[in-house]
Amino acid sequence: MDLSTVIAGVSFPNGLMNASGALCVTQTELEALGASEAGAIVTKSMTPEPRQGNPEPRYVAFEGGSINSMGLPNLGYPAYAKLIPALKRFQKPVIASLAGLQPDDFLAGARALNEAGPDLVEVNLSCPNIPGKPQIGYDFEASERLLEKVGEILTIPFGVKLPPYFDPIHHQKIAEVLQRVEIAFVTMINSVGNGLVVDPEREQVVIKPKGGFGGLGGRIIKPVALANVRALWNIWGDRIPIIGTGGVEHGVDVFEHFLCGASAVQVGTMLVEEGCGVFARLARELAELLERKGYASVLACRGKLREIP
Repeated sequence: MDLSTVIAGVSFPNGLMNASGALCVTQTELEALGASEAGAIVTKSMTPEPRQGNPEPRYVAFEGGSINSMGLPNLGYPAYAKLIPALKRFQKPVIASLAGLQPDDFLAGARALNEAGPDLVEVNLSCPNIPGKPQIGYDFEASERLLEKVGEILTIPFGVKLPPYFDPIHHQKIAEVLQRVEIAFVTMINSVGNGLVVDPEREQVVIKPKGGFGGLGGRIIKPVALANVRALWNIWGDRIPIIGTGGVEHGVDVFEHFLCGASAVQVGTMLVEEGCGVFARLARELAELLERKGYASVLACRGKLREIP
């Protein structure tokens, strides 16, 4: 079964990869992704200086998903710029996730990544877990200004990681922005921000930062993720590749993302819970499902979701 895909002219052995943030901070974690059956290595969203992130506990899995408020723990641009060339030995694409606490951070990171030479850059406009810092992805004008400046620096194809949108007009507006800046791909969605999980026995929240508020991931957000993928596919068709993220636990979840229009998927909560072996399992389950349904490749089902007449 052909599980390969192409995004922004870059070939992937399969369309399964880690979501930035999940087991991808350290050199050891990145090398484990390289040695796994993942189709790519996605770095942690990086900032100019190393960050320890928010106080623990900051990640908790619960029935149906996970909640986190990590606070962008990462090694910083210089460290990842040194690591990226060595990760190429795994013979799979390397995607550098670029973040910042202010616009100039993104520009400094773009310059560093041009030197490091990842295959793609994913500009994270949607981290919901930095206290006092808004998600740029909800400000369409600010997003456009930032992406234009990043595009003036990067010579590497770059895309964006977006927050979830809940209104059709927001899908239309962000689609127009991304078309104007000639984005190469879109990753959506990041975690659904400002969720709250309660431990009724202890009568308290389950994570420490932000009074217990955090980003939701896992199975619970899959309908929101699929809706966002489908909304942009309905606007663009196959003109701009979409990497679907959210709720991938089994091969059928991957299939649903592709049906909605995704060209690849990222895995977060299940990677944290299961480890890097999740990619081999998902690939096996997806291949078996595609064969049963008569598809010769994963891309053959892309965007084929039917509406009820």
